[in-house]
Amino acid sequence: MMRSLAIAALAALLSSPLVSAQKCGPGSNCPADSPCCSLYGQCGVGAYCLGGCDPVFSHSLDSCVPGPTCQSTDYKLKSLDDVMAIDKYLGDASSINWVATGKPVVYNDAILLTMAEDTVGTLLESSHYVWYGKICAKMTTSGGAGVVTAFIMMSGVRDEIDFEFVGVDLQHAQSNYYSQGVTNYHNELNLTVSNTNENVHEYCVDWKPDSLTWIIDDAPLRTVNRSDTWNATANRFDYPQTPSRVMLSLWPAGLPTNDKGTVDWAGGEISWSSPFMQNGYYYAMVEEVSVDCYDPPPGAQVKGKNSYIYTDAAGTNNTVQITDDEMILASFYATGENPKYDPNAKVSGKKSSDAPQPTQETVPGMSGGGNRGNDNVSSSAAAESPTGTAEGTAAATAAATAAATGNGGFSQGGNGNGGGKSGATGFKEARLGMGGSGLAVVVAVLGLLVI
Repeated sequence: MMRSLAIAALAALLSSPLVSAQKCGPGSNCPADSPCCSLYGQCGVGAYCLGGCDPVFSHSLDSCVPGPTCQSTDYKLKSLDDVMAIDKYLGDASSINWVATGKPVVYNDAILLTMAEDTVGTLLESSHYVWYGKICAKMTTSGGAGVVTAFIMMSGVRDEIDFEFVGVDLQHAQSNYYSQGVTNYHNELNLTVSNTNENVHEYCVDWKPDSLTWIIDDAPLRTVNRSDTWNATANRFDYPQTPSRVMLSLWPAGLPTNDKGTVDWAGGEISWSSPFMQNGYYYAMVEEVSVDCYDPPPGAQVKGKNSYIYTDAAGTNNTVQITDDEMILASFYATGENPKYDPNAKVSGKKSSDAPQPTQETVPGMSGGGNRGNDNVSSSAAAESPTGTAEGTAAATAAATAAATGNGGFSQGGNGNGGGKSGATGFKEARLGMGGSGLAVVVAVLGLLVI
């Protein structure tokens, strides 16, 4: 509902002193030296070219790394063994299924998406894409004013399918969808559900080429037919139709620095002394994610089985091709156009340290910033050295505060059943090795994407 307001908040953050990446969007593709356009409207290399890379506004359609194809799997999220920090992942989806920003925590055979004060939460995203299928998540949500939990599907060209949960309304799930990022407030519909914070529910999206159904605890509650979404002006269906990743997040829409409309939609300003917090943070619990892949749509360009690429900047389902291309980046300065580039590679007769060091952005939303100085873990928000190791520190609070202090930003055109309690008092934590405090862009981005 508040997508455009959140995009404006993100744009403000991207224009803050902490972020210097070149912007991309309609009429402004990325340059050759920073060819990959992130979903957040920034140009870079490395992680910019992986999941979430927008081929339409990148330097070329080849700038983005091919997206790993769908795999039908039931992911039991009992540990972090299958989760990798965004600043460590170079595209090998055969070795890892989930990429994380923030601080996911293991508790009672589930993963908690956490959000402490001075952070903007946690994002968990699949390394594989889905091009139609049934995608389900068994989870609880967080509660409290200004707190938003989300389970969404998102494609590189910003097709989107949403379940969103506002912390002041624990009796409803907001269902929504977008095509190529175009905001349409008429697409939202509230679905009734029992207490989403206390009860584990199974939320499913049954996504087919001709219909889209939102399901809660095996009950279909809403269906949208593709045939009803024709946009005569754009001459296409405003229907999600391109390969998408599974994304789960917890984020603070109620930061006082955010746009008033965003804060109001989220139920008011966030409180960091809320009874919904445990061990110093808000949390949402995800027990399981299941993916049942469907066949490609009729007439699909099937040239292989390993990855999805785009053959045209129209970004519609008829421009998607399934290929045998597989690509793992050699470093965080490599791209889809130059996947083997590694500035630390030793050149005969020279020390690797003699080579000029590149300065491009390597992790979306970041500009030389990292975790808080007292966080002794690797930060997914940190700047990458040429070896891919996170370095440096940054004022995470300043980054979060900057999230809504400016104006502008790009707009993309053409763009188990209830009963289980989620109380987590006194739980012991197993954490992924990444910082959660300098994440004011990448994680806030998920919230910005889902609204």
